[in-house]
Amino acid sequence: MSRLCEGRVAIVTGAGRGVGRQHALQLSKAGAKIIVNDLGAAVDGTGTDVSLAQRVTDEINASGGEAVVNGDDVSSFDGAKNMVDMAINTFGKLDIVVNNAGILRDRMSVIAVHLKGTFAPSRHAASYWRAMSKQNGDGKPTMGRIINTTSTSGIYGNVGQTNYGAAKAGIAAFTIIAARELSRIGVTVNAVSPSAYTRMTDNLREYSEEEIQIRDPSWVSPTVVYLASTEAQDITGRVIEAGAGQVAVCEGWRRGAEIGQVDDPDTLGPKIREMIGKVRKNSGMDGLERD
Repeated sequence: MSRLCEGRVAIVTGAGRGVGRQHALQLSKAGAKIIVNDLGAAVDGTGTDVSLAQRVTDEINASGGEAVVNGDDVSSFDGAKNMVDMAINTFGKLDIVVNNAGILRDRMSVIAVHLKGTFAPSRHAASYWRAMSKQNGDGKPTMGRIINTTSTSGIYGNVGQTNYGAAKAGIAAFTIIAARELSRIGVTVNAVSPSAYTRMTDNLREYSEEEIQIRDPSWVSPTVVYLASTEAQDITGRVIEAGAGQVAVCEGWRRGAEIGQVDDPDTLGPKIREMIGKVRKNSGMDGLERD
C-alpha cells in the first residue's frame, strides 16, 4: 500500500471490529499513527470490552506501526475531548478523525451514539484545528480531515430503521454543513456509506459466501485512506458509498419541478400531483427508485 498518510495522526472510533478495524489497519499501513478507540459494547450498545481495541492496537504495533488504545465513549462530550487530547499528547498533533462507532438498538441511544458520537469528536478536533489555524496566521490550511459514517438506511431509507436511519441521515447533513463551516481553516469533512458484512448487518438477511467475500469490510477502507490524505484537500462535503464491489459518489437533495405561488388549496393540489409526476422519488440509487 502507498504511504498516503505518512506521519499523520488519526483517531478511528469503533475500531475494535469490522469496518473500523480495517480503517485503523489500513490507515496505519498508509503511514498514520492511530488512536484505536472502541468502548467494546455489544451491537445493542450494552457492556464494555476494551480488549477489542487493545487487540487491534497490538496488531498495528506488531506490524511496525504506532497505535495506542482508547476506551472513551464517543457519545460523551468529555470522553470525546479526552480522545482528542490523547492523540495530541501522545503523538504531538491530530490530523484525522474517522467517526465510525455505532450500534443498532430500538431506543434513542442509537441517536446518541451515531449522531452525538459524530458531533462530539468532530467538535473537539475542530476546536484544535481552529487554534492551529490562528497560530499559523499565514493562510496555510491545517489539512485536518473528518470522515464520518452514514448509511443507505439514512440517505435512501430502509423500513424498520427509523431511529438508525434518522441518525445516519443527520450525519450526512452534518457532513455537508460542517464541510462549509470548516473550509476556511483548511479542514475537509466527508462521509462514507459502507456496504459491508459485519455484526451489524449479519441479522438483516442471509448472505451467500460470495456476498460475504465481496462485502468484506476491507473494501471500504481505501476510500477512507484517500480522503484522509493531504492529496484529498479539494474533496469536501461529499458522501461516498464504498464496498460490495463498487465505489459511488452520492447525489443529495436538489430542487425539482416548481410552480408559482398558489393560494387556493383546491387549485394547488392537482399542481402538486403534476409536479410529483415529473420528478424522481426522494430515494434512489443508480436511477432506480426504492419503495
